[in-house]
Amino acid sequence: MRSLKIMSMISGLILAAGALLAAQPAAADGPNGPTPPAEFTTDWHDPVTAAPPVATPGTRSCTITLAAAQFRDFTPYQGSYTPPKECGTRWNKVVLRLEGSVKGRQYDRLGHLTVGGVEILRTSTPQPSPDGIAWSVEKDVTRYRDTLSRPQPVEMLIGNVVNETYTGVLDVRVTLTFHTAEGRAKPAAGTPDRVLPLTDAVLTVPRNTERVLVEVYATGSGGGCEEYWYLSVPDGAPYSCTAGEGPHREVRIAVDGRLAGIAAPFPTVWTGGWSNPFLWYVTPAPRAFDVQPIVYDLTPFAALLNDGRAHRVDVTVAGVPAGLGGWSTPTNVLLWQDEGSRVVTGGLDRHEEGAPRNTSVHTADGEGATPHRLDTEAAHRLTVAGHLNTSHGRVSTTVERAVAHGSVHRWGEGENPDAYTARWTDDETVTAGRSTIRVHRVHTMDGETTVGAGDRLRTVLALGDRADTVVLRDGRRVSWSHLDDRYTGDATYTTGVPRDQRHAVGTTTERYRLYGSGGCHDRTLTTVQGTLTRDLRRC
Repeated sequence: MRSLKIMSMISGLILAAGALLAAQPAAADGPNGPTPPAEFTTDWHDPVTAAPPVATPGTRSCTITLAAAQFRDFTPYQGSYTPPKECGTRWNKVVLRLEGSVKGRQYDRLGHLTVGGVEILRTSTPQPSPDGIAWSVEKDVTRYRDTLSRPQPVEMLIGNVVNETYTGVLDVRVTLTFHTAEGRAKPAAGTPDRVLPLTDAVLTVPRNTERVLVEVYATGSGGGCEEYWYLSVPDGAPYSCTAGEGPHREVRIAVDGRLAGIAAPFPTVWTGGWSNPFLWYVTPAPRAFDVQPIVYDLTPFAALLNDGRAHRVDVTVAGVPAGLGGWSTPTNVLLWQDEGSRVVTGGLDRHEEGAPRNTSVHTADGEGATPHRLDTEAAHRLTVAGHLNTSHGRVSTTVERAVAHGSVHRWGEGENPDAYTARWTDDETVTAGRSTIRVHRVHTMDGETTVGAGDRLRTVLALGDRADTVVLRDGRRVSWSHLDDRYTGDATYTTGVPRDQRHAVGTTTERYRLYGSGGCHDRTLTTVQGTLTRDLRRC
């Protein structure tokens, strides 16, 4: 993180020198588990996360291959999908599984998978060892039941570059496993009746729509400053990434020009991030392999959308300077319909937006190791309410959302050292009839990169992804959950030399805790020099 140039180039230098590493023996097992090598070798443990697998119902299932390709350029895989006849269309769980392998030298790459134009997976890739690695990603895609219930075109792309320097070909296979709803079980209970890709920012919905959710797979990527948007500074400050007013970003959605939803983007760190790929060889940062969409509840706007006309729905990222790209925002619209009505009427009853606040103050005292400091504070609040006259009565929906961001960025001359501490909150309350859902999200980042004696680059970093969710009915709690995914890493290597002279070392730990009324998952993974030394399960 010394600078954007270091962030982009150092990982490339490491990869380019990969073939120069001398082979070393594999780590031996000690009395307390594997004994790690003294430093990284030509191979390391396959990537793994502490997140739980997708829970399945244990009913009869069948598996099909959705896509299989070797990505060596920017040519997308194109195929076709047909629902499996042997499992019918009464499913209560559909699980996507991506399995990949790569060896040699390669950057991290961003990819997506669409079925019928609907994006069902956004992912990134690990960086390989010279000897090769394999990894997998698992995702519950049951909510796309409508899309998966009929034949569809399939497109997948993980843009890649393969040449004499970057030799890693991404060999990927994606499957879908359908679990049937047997007996009297309801198929895919609670899933939307329709799933529509938002194309050209134009949306037309069935006139009996009674619930509208929109999911946006928002990612800052592409190798420019927006890949590290949280580190950008205001124009005029002496840093390699200057962008308008500073680091605050907010993903917004508007209906016919009127603000309909706000959200804080997740600060994803890809596997080449923070100048130090040795942090991510085994344990990726939270969400790096399974990019989760931002979800907005637009039900208060349903009555306006139900007029049978096409409506303009725009997704934008506030804070990005005009004319600057770097963000991708593919969007799906999830719709529930009132079976007892041909047309659902109603109205938008309330729209209250607080004035957005966003200040970044740069100070430079010219003293100490980090004479430059940027303090950022931002906040925004939106409340929208509407009602619908459905076949089961009048239903009012109120959506309240508030986002906030506070960060301190310190750096020295030549951006060495470079330190950053940040906290993002995203609070949402949705009340529909007698039910209320409250979600309190917190994302944190605390790290520093330094280049010391002997050109030893060290990165120490802690990341947090937390969410508390509670569901109330008539004011009484009926379910709840607490998610706490924490990553810590410390890695050091020598810069500017062939890889066999880098003498890289690194320790990482991820603890993923998810518990509540639905059960408990608590797993901790620790790696040392690419060796998995601890896999602890507490539930």
